[in-house]
Amino acid sequence: MPGLVLSGSIFEEYPSVRYVAPFAVFMLLLGVAPKLGLDARIEAPLRVLILAAVCYICWPRELSLRPGRLLWSIAIGLAVFFLWIAPDLLVPGYRQNVLFSNSLLGHLHSSLRQSEQQSAWVLGWRTARAVAIVPFVEELFWRAWVMRWLINPDFEKVPLGAYAPFAFWITAILFASEHGPYWDVGLITGVIYNFWMIRTKSVADCVLMHAVTNAALSAYVITAGQWQYWQ
Repeated sequence: MPGLVLSGSIFEEYPSVRYVAPFAVFMLLLGVAPKLGLDARIEAPLRVLILAAVCYICWPRELSLRPGRLLWSIAIGLAVFFLWIAPDLLVPGYRQNVLFSNSLLGHLHSSLRQSEQQSAWVLGWRTARAVAIVPFVEELFWRAWVMRWLINPDFEKVPLGAYAPFAFWITAILFASEHGPYWDVGLITGVIYNFWMIRTKSVADCVLMHAVTNAALSAYVITAGQWQYWQ
C-alpha cells in the first residue's frame, strides 16, 4: 500500500499535519462547496463522508477515543448549549447590536435555503456533520494542537492539557473569531472547552462535550426553527 507508506512518512516528518489537515479541509469545504452549485441532497452527505475519511486517516492513534469523565463532559456540553442560546432568549434583538452584526463579523443568516429546512435528508446530514464531525475536527485542531503549538512549536513535547496563559487565551480568542456574530458566547465557550482540556488532559472528553453541545443546539435549531445558528 504505497499511499499509506507515503502518508505515514509525511505524518512522521510533519506531525502537525495530522492535527491541522482535518480543520483545513473543513474550512476549505465550508468556503468552496456552496460555490459548486451541487444539490444540497448530494453536497450534505458528500461533505460528511469526505471529512470522516480525512479524520480517520489523520487521527493520531496515540489519542484515546474513550472519555474518562463521561457524565461531567455531557453535563458541561449541555450547560454550554444553554449558554449559547441564553442571550437571544433573555434579550430579544440582542444579536442585532452592531457589536455582533457588522461587515467584519458578518450578519445573522442561515446557510440552509428554505427548501432545505424542510428536507429530513439534508437536516439529518447537517446534524451528523455538527455532532459527529465538527467536534473531532475542532478539538483536534484547537485543544490538541493550537494550545500546545503556542507553548512550543515542537508541540509533541508539550503534554495534552498543559497550561500557559498566552496559549490559553489566544486559543480562546481565535476560537471565538471563528463564530462570527456569536463571538461573545464563542469566547466563553472557548474558555470552558480549554479549561476542560486542562482539567481532563483528554481529547475524547472534549470531543464528547463539544458533540453534546452541538447535538442539543441542532435539536433546538430544527424544532424551534432557529436556523440562524447554522450559519
